[in-house]
Parts: sequence; structure tokens; C-alpha cells
Amino acid sequence: MLRYILRRLALMIPTLFGIMVVNFAIIQAAPGGPVERIMARLQGLDAGATARVGGAEGGDFAEPTLGEDTASYRGARGLDPALIAELERQFGFDKPAHVRFMRMISSYLRFDFGNSFYRDESVLDLLLSKLPVSISLGLWTTLLVYAVSIPLGIRKAIRQGSRFDVWTSGIVVVGYAVPAFLFAILLIVIFAGGQFFDWFPLRGLTSIGWEKLSAGGRIVDYLWHICLPVLSMVIGGFAGLTLLTRNSFLDEIHKQYVVTARAKGLTEQRILYGHVFRNAMLIVIAGFPAAFVHILFTGALLTEIIFSLDGLGLLGFESAINRDYPVVFGTLYLLTLVGLGTQIVGDLVYTLVDRRIDFEARGV
Repeated sequence: MLRYILRRLALMIPTLFGIMVVNFAIIQAAPGGPVERIMARLQGLDAGATARVGGAEGGDFAEPTLGEDTASYRGARGLDPALIAELERQFGFDKPAHVRFMRMISSYLRFDFGNSFYRDESVLDLLLSKLPVSISLGLWTTLLVYAVSIPLGIRKAIRQGSRFDVWTSGIVVVGYAVPAFLFAILLIVIFAGGQFFDWFPLRGLTSIGWEKLSAGGRIVDYLWHICLPVLSMVIGGFAGLTLLTRNSFLDEIHKQYVVTARAKGLTEQRILYGHVFRNAMLIVIAGFPAAFVHILFTGALLTEIIFSLDGLGLLGFESAINRDYPVVFGTLYLLTLVGLGTQIVGDLVYTLVDRRIDFEARGV
């Protein structure tokens, strides 16, 4: 197993490098950039795109409105060329693309992501400050999704074809078809002062003066704020795992060892939870690390934007809109590294759940 892990770790290097190359090339081809953004602000053309989303003022977080390369930028004809050259030097665009890329990669190998273009803070400190919010959403959502989906999937498999299976299948289909952000909007309309009730807060994970509350008051206030965001993500994410659990159980129930166990007179509960459960839950349990990372870094993006939660999702959205390249590439590098590492952890969990699995013997 050690050789397999070392081989997978070695494969992470070219994979990570390839992902960074592709995304760097896309960014170079994309219109607009930090230099164009500054030019737009100097000429009074700043649109303030993200001010409508994250609650920021347009002066600090605004989408560049000009999308042409600096050399052919017509709106810059009224600006001093020396000023444009100085802006390019400050942002590092006075060097060729391949030189900038190699400098970036060499710094990233030391986990030096530089500083944000528009925030007086290092990228690493910025990411660490936003991480607790995203971890809160991801952890609670993952735990609740598993807590709901596994019992529901098992029940649906046991009662296949019954009215319970039919009715719950309708709920699963709705949860599978409707994205989480639409549920989030619906919950806001109903429970957060949209049209009906004003029971839950709309912004943030804590109230003003949270530090002054007692320990119990802090917990209640935190749960009060996180209820709707987590509920919207659970409703939008439980369907896939429920179907996976149901199908996995159905596949195991019809195997020969289950028929043999019934012929020996074992009780149905002993068969289901003593034999079928372990085999059926292999793929579900082993997929927990990857599911958590997916919810943490991708599933919460729109939820954070809708509920104005200051996490990695909102930070990444604002950084992409504002062409804050150090934050964009720093986030991409870390998330890719975590994602690749999670795949290895998932394989290790497979071997822990079922000792019969040996990836090294298979030459994977």
C-alpha cells in the first residue's frame, strides 16, 4: 500500500501543474484585468458589479468594465502612457506570461501566494480567515446529508415498490432536480422576511454583539444563523446519496450470500445490518472525504453569496469578478491540492472498510 500511496503522490505533481497551466492560459485569454480595472476607475467607468452581491461598496470591489488588452485599449488614449506602464509594473504584467507563470509556481511550492491586489492582506491569511465559515457549512451539511440519506436509502431498498418508496421517490426527484440555491431563495422568501415570516436572520453566521453573549447564547445564536443555509444545502444534496444507498442495498440484497443466510434461518435484521450493511455501505462511507470537500468548496458557493456569508465561496466569486489574480490562483492551487489529496484518502478509507481491496495488487 505504501508504494501505491507514493505513486499517487508522485502523480499529483504533473496533475497539479497541468491544471495550473490550463487555468493560467484561460486567464491570459480572458478579457479585462486589474490594469484595465484601474483605468476604468480613473476614467469614472467603474461599474461596481460585486457591490450588488456581497454587500461591498463599489469603490473596493468592482468588476472591470473594459475588456481589451492594454496595448489596444482605446479608452486609455487619454491616460499618460507612463502611468499605464507603471500600473503594469506594479501588477507584474511587464514580464512575459511564461516568466510570470514560473515565478508564480516557484512561490506556490513554498506556499507563498503573495498579497491580494485590492486587499491589504496576504492571500494565505485571507483564505484562512474565510475558512471557518465554509467549514461550518460543509461539515454540518455533510453530516446531515449522511444522517438523512443513509436511513432513507436503506428504508427505500427494504420497502421497494411500496407506497413509501413511491412517495419518497417523488421527494428525491424534486431534491435532485432543483438546485440548492433555489431552495435557499425559497427559504428566504418564506422564513427570512421575504413574504411570509421573519423568523431567521438573512446575513452572517453571528449577530452583532455575539462576543458578549454567554456560551449557551453563542451556540443558540450560531445555530439560528446557520439553520437556513445548511437546510437549503441539505435539501439540494441528499437526493444523490439516497439513490446511491438504495441502489447499493438493492444490489447486495439480491446476491447469493443473502439467500444463503435466509436459508440458514437468520433474522432479517441480522442479515440486513450484520451482512448487507457493511458491503452496501462501502462506496457510501468511502466517499465521505470527497463528498465533504465537494460540499465545502463548490456546493456552498451560491449559498454563501445568497446568504452573504463571508466564506471561501463568496471570496472566490468576488476575486474572479474583480480579477484579483493572486486570490484566484491561490485558491485554485489549494483547492486542487486538497482535492487530489482527498482522492488518496478515499482510497485509504476503501481499504480500511474492506480489507479485501488492494489497489497495489491491482496495479492501480
